[in-house]
Amino acid sequence: MTNDQSSLCELPNLFGNQGLVAGVDEVGRGALFGPVVAAAVILPASTLPQLALAGVKDSKQLSPLRRFKLAKQIQELALDWKIGYATSTEIDQINILQASLLAMKRAVLKLKVQPDICLVDGRESLKDLPILQRTMVKGDQRSLSIAAASVVAKVWRDELIVRFADKYPDYDLSANKGYGTQRHLSALQKYGPSPQHRISFSPCQVRI
Repeated sequence: MTNDQSSLCELPNLFGNQGLVAGVDEVGRGALFGPVVAAAVILPASTLPQLALAGVKDSKQLSPLRRFKLAKQIQELALDWKIGYATSTEIDQINILQASLLAMKRAVLKLKVQPDICLVDGRESLKDLPILQRTMVKGDQRSLSIAAASVVAKVWRDELIVRFADKYPDYDLSANKGYGTQRHLSALQKYGPSPQHRISFSPCQVRI
């Protein structure tokens, strides 16, 4: 086990005297298309070394196949996990930061098993959350629970965007997952935005 994996594994245990820990993270914040998606994951403390050895870390550092396999393992081992999201319309209405926080709050509130504390990725706390929380900058690099949430959220969102690709074939969504690649930007220029694009994001504000 590397030092980084060890710190990921051990950090949630700092809260062991407070009971169950939920890691909370969001994905898709920088995308041009689709919702911002969050996951809340409660892992038994006994599974943390196993998941650290399996390679759970920030989802951005994993290949798609590795993320998929780890997401399944996390879901099987978790005491509970839930997805929350905010739509592209909500993003346009309240801005991406507030939508990201809303998605994370929704994920936590869906949990059937209530955690005693939530470790929330980032520096912004979740407003009016009736559960103790601690924000953690770069939490997906510091907490295995948050890293696990990032993996689950990323796989869930990617699968959603691939399904959207059938409905909106012009934007190369299967490849870019809604992010602003050159092919995606060129399609926006040619066809304009779809109903799932984030109109408040400048690349989507095109005239055709």
